[in-house]
Amino acid sequence: MHPGEILDRIDAYQRGHNWLSLPYGIVKRFGELDVGKLTAALSYYGFFSLFPLLLVLSSVGGYVLKDHPNLRDRVLDSAIAQFPFVGQQLRDNVGSIQGSGIAVLVGLALAVWAGLGAIRAAQSAMDTVWDVPRKRRPGTPKSIGLASLTLVVLAAFIVTASVVGWLGTQGGTVGHVLGIVATVVLNVGFFALGYRVLTTADVSWGQVFPGAVLAGVGWTALLALGGWIVSNRVSSSTNVYGTFAMVIGLLGWIYLGAQLALMGAVTDVVVANRLWPRSLRGELTDADRRALRRLADQEERRSDEEVDVAFDEQRT
Repeated sequence: MHPGEILDRIDAYQRGHNWLSLPYGIVKRFGELDVGKLTAALSYYGFFSLFPLLLVLSSVGGYVLKDHPNLRDRVLDSAIAQFPFVGQQLRDNVGSIQGSGIAVLVGLALAVWAGLGAIRAAQSAMDTVWDVPRKRRPGTPKSIGLASLTLVVLAAFIVTASVVGWLGTQGGTVGHVLGIVATVVLNVGFFALGYRVLTTADVSWGQVFPGAVLAGVGWTALLALGGWIVSNRVSSSTNVYGTFAMVIGLLGWIYLGAQLALMGAVTDVVVANRLWPRSLRGELTDADRRALRRLADQEERRSDEEVDVAFDEQRT
């Protein structure tokens, strides 16, 4: 049998079965949007905002809870658990920065600068994923205002996640299980909120729920994996190798997290707009045409500009 005939049969089969055509539609949409570039931007700003954020967190925690050392240590340990690879290194040196007003100010300024860049990159990524025309995307002042508000929400999320993580260690096995469940629910809620507010597109809670579940569960698993790698691999390495492993591991962890977040958003778009089944080869499906039109519509940059798309119906 000719390879083309085999591909035709595979294509026909996947088009007729949602359990296969939906994942393929998500993967194909993921590639069409050139998500690799969006992930790189998120990873860049995420990497540079993480260290100042941890510095501020440790300094503020050390200052506010300086009279309650046991509580301070528990809260900081729970917060640092949210950041594999670098959290423990900072925790080991927290005594040198806690309570330092200069450290707080410097760290806060750097965290705000890098954090705003990360949030604005996320805004651009979400608008791209939802195919928002460029003429409808927010300008710089509005974008910065929304990014600032999102940073406050992110800080509240980190604090809440830290408290939930600490409470999960207080009740034995039952408390640990409940802590994991609460963490998953919290992560799903956070991603749902981010998916809804970071895009100019008019989306509902129901539309962002599937991707939020995917990203929330995946993020919880990614945190657990990062913690396992640190405790079983990096911690036993030599100082030089451990430093390289920490940096490479951190970059890889941030990149995977960004990929996961964008995969959840793409899932929402595909499900909400029923962009499947997609063609593996040959004649375009209706979902193919609608997906390609959405991509073209993104390029409208002026209010008086309108992009029109036509297809040659001849089989290729």
